[in-house]
Amino acid sequence: MIFAREISDPLTSLVKKVDAVNKDQGKKMGSFVVVLGDDEGTDKKLKELAEKEKVEKTILTTFAKKDGPADYDIAKDADVTVICYKGKKVKTNRAFKKGEFKAEDVDKILKEDLPKIIESEK
Repeated sequence: MIFAREISDPLTSLVKKVDAVNKDQGKKMGSFVVVLGDDEGTDKKLKELAEKEKVEKTILTTFAKKDGPADYDIAKDADVTVICYKGKKVKTNRAFKKGEFKAEDVDKILKEDLPKIIESEK
């Protein structure tokens, strides 16, 4: 589960790589991205991202409030929040302030966090 307040290059990279994990044979993982806020044109940008990056398995959506859903306690100063959970238990929760989310963070999430939640169908 990924919450973001804007679409950035590192976010696009993460979405693309998470979607690739979802497409891998023998892997089972649900994923979605929620862009927070009511900025005009966000829906169009998400559609363009999905088409350009060929995102097929990851749900891309918006949530009108910048603070996100009340029960999720998304940090107000976080630009990107990545929460990995299995069942109803959070395994990892990473929050990045504006400008802090970098390519190395994407790699760390893929290598350290996703293995904690991915189920193999084999």
